[in-house]
Amino acid sequence: MSTGLNIAVVGLGFGEAFVPIYQAHPDVNQVALVDISTERLERVGDLYGVDARFTSYEDVLADRTWDAVHILAPVSFHANYTLAALRAGKHVACAVPMATDLDDIDEILEAQAASGTQYMMMETSVYAREFRAVENMYRAGTLGELTLYKGVHIQNLDGYPPYWLGFPPMQYITHALSPALKLTGTGVQDVVAYGTGRLDEDQIGQSGNVFPTEVGLFRLAGHDLVPEVTMSFFKAARPYIEGFSAYGSKASVEWPVVEKETPLLYELQDLDPDQADTGLRGRRSHTGQLEVDNGTELLPESLRRFVERYEVRPADGGAPLWKSAEHGGSHPHLVDEFVSSIVAGRAPEVGPVTSAEWTAAGICAHESAVNGGERVVVPQYRSNPR
Repeated sequence: MSTGLNIAVVGLGFGEAFVPIYQAHPDVNQVALVDISTERLERVGDLYGVDARFTSYEDVLADRTWDAVHILAPVSFHANYTLAALRAGKHVACAVPMATDLDDIDEILEAQAASGTQYMMMETSVYAREFRAVENMYRAGTLGELTLYKGVHIQNLDGYPPYWLGFPPMQYITHALSPALKLTGTGVQDVVAYGTGRLDEDQIGQSGNVFPTEVGLFRLAGHDLVPEVTMSFFKAARPYIEGFSAYGSKASVEWPVVEKETPLLYELQDLDPDQADTGLRGRRSHTGQLEVDNGTELLPESLRRFVERYEVRPADGGAPLWKSAEHGGSHPHLVDEFVSSIVAGRAPEVGPVTSAEWTAAGICAHESAVNGGERVVVPQYRSNPR
């Protein structure tokens, strides 16, 4: 009998991408699929050869076969699904954000501590190849002192399911802010944010948020860096972009204007002693391209192919398909960290307290925007282990 983990993937829109990765992980025994759509269950189940299929989340939680759930349902379900799973004794991986309410964050922390199981927020940005390259440079001292950071997530949500209408952009901040917090190893002390523009009446939705875009400045606890983050979901005419630029005293990395191009690397040059004679001032920078790092050596061999475009051979005998490795090749790294944390009995790298810090910053930023830029102090969670 296998001693591997049995993991249920909950929500097969975004969640489909994780199914073959869990199947390939050496410490996973069985995968289940959970979705309210029977058509989607049939299609994904047949494609990957998964027999365990559920339309009821509650049935999965009641079934002791399943050790863990990976929640990829819409954001409004994240907190309640997480709480139900933790209270049922399941390990939980959850797509971002952890919650959209500070009280829910507190409740999740309490439930996780009482459960004895692991919780991980599956933040893609800090496992992406671009971030890994920047972090390696920063730890090696190549960037120098980190002095400026700009995070951005602009994505037009027109035509998305109705539950996205009026979604407060800052409540989805973790993709744009978490790289700064991971690099500095700290959390946000307080935030000042503003809403810019105004949603049309038919775009506001149930949340009551009126801002298509929110911009914030985040003061960190114990670090001089002040990240600037722009979040926009409506009424900004540009292609999708989700990334960050990190500027240091020796070198800087700037996110490309067009997604999936290579970030630019700027390296500060020595001051030319003869430069003043030419009438020019200041130190120049050399411009090149960042050498990204897929981190394949960090993964079990069976997962390494998922960091780049990969082939799927359908279990039902259909023609082979090619799938993109989205979010900077982060998905296999996320899966491996979650599974490894359970097997080792340790908190995952983005564990409950870190998840709370990263999520609460955005909730407080939206509160600041609603109140016209009033400074909002962010709750501190570090009395607990990260």
